[in-house]
Amino acid sequence: MAFTTRQIGAKNTLDYKVYIEQDGKPISPFHDIPLYADRENNIFNMIVEIPRWTNAKLEISREETLNPIIQDTKKGKLRYVRNCFPHHGYIHNYGALPQTWEDPSVAHPETRAHGDNDPLDVLEIGETIAYTGQIKQVKVLGVMALLDEGETDWKVIVIDINDPLAPKLNDIEDVEKHLPGLLRATNEWFRIYKIPDGKPENQFAFSGEAKNSKYALDVVRECNEAWKQLISGKAVAGKEISLTNTTLTETATYAPQVAEQLPPASSQPDAPIDKSIHKWFFISGSA
Repeated sequence: MAFTTRQIGAKNTLDYKVYIEQDGKPISPFHDIPLYADRENNIFNMIVEIPRWTNAKLEISREETLNPIIQDTKKGKLRYVRNCFPHHGYIHNYGALPQTWEDPSVAHPETRAHGDNDPLDVLEIGETIAYTGQIKQVKVLGVMALLDEGETDWKVIVIDINDPLAPKLNDIEDVEKHLPGLLRATNEWFRIYKIPDGKPENQFAFSGEAKNSKYALDVVRECNEAWKQLISGKAVAGKEISLTNTTLTETATYAPQVAEQLPPASSQPDAPIDKSIHKWFFISGSA
């Protein structure tokens, strides 16, 4: 499958959107991209939302038709994460697994917290900096369970199968062996990154431990089954979710004609970011 992007507007503005295209036609990254790139070998497709070392909080829009990637807002203002020393912006290529959904009506038996109503979050730890809207083929290494405002917010740890280290990384213990300190830094970043905005430390299930690949694959499968219930209309989302798609012909929300109604590409240079976003914050106890 040939995936490309269609950018509307300038990054760092409210008009910015990135649609995903397949063979030149817009699709939904949430619903139309297959979860598996190679089911037999557990190779997954990942949608990159946020490139490593950038600050803009970009995410797949649940509500908008065909679920473009947009910048999150709060009270009408664009959202950015702060630089919490020694971490700059997001410390991984950050994105989501398609055709997954964390059901807000179901409490996980071990975390005892309900799903967050989003696709599964993914942290890609390879050496190459990705770009927004890129579709990577990845393998799953493990998972952390962030507890975000009372919801289970899984963070699946993956690596691009084309990364030079990929042959050596097959489970979570391999990450610590070949990339010592990365898991500790990941835990620390998620624990402290909201503190500069006046929020308390984030909490984790399992005392912050990263579960292994077998556990992570079970989480992926569970969230894929939840998505199947969602797209078939058998489950109800906690908040409005657009289920419109252009390839799933057996669903009630199949609507290929909507692709023709989207605006053409109008890519513009990145808008400037307020200088305050580049400030460093030194968090006590973060080292």
